[in-house]
Amino acid sequence: MKLLVLNGPNLNMLGVREPEIYGKETYDDLCRMVKEHAEKRGVEVSLYQSNHEGDLIDRIQMAYGEIDGIVFNPGGYTHTSVALPDAVKAVGIPTVEVHISDVANREDFRQVSFIRSACIATVAGHGLKGYLEAMDVLIGDGK
Repeated sequence: MKLLVLNGPNLNMLGVREPEIYGKETYDDLCRMVKEHAEKRGVEVSLYQSNHEGDLIDRIQMAYGEIDGIVFNPGGYTHTSVALPDAVKAVGIPTVEVHISDVANREDFRQVSFIRSACIATVAGHGLKGYLEAMDVLIGDGK
């Protein structure tokens, strides 16, 4: 099984950006954690981060026929982009939406998720470990 962990804008600034909300762990810490979990679960994983919506769409489209599941934290694009869920729907790859913080208990504008309609599940508010939970949703039983 091949998974893609896709991260949107500002996630490269983990550990610096609002650590009281997103924690002190860095993007490199997240990448290391994801790779270790993939190895433990016996799956291949690739990671990609971009601050640009079109780059994220390109990466989703490149995954077509190559990737079995996507873990996707669209960052701020969660609440603004209709193009990202369109891309996920176009490729038909099972996708899990993930958010580090509990967006349900944050600002009003964060209550709308355009990506959710294209996803099979959402994991939010579990910190970086939420990425591992999202991976497990895609991998299935057999932990």
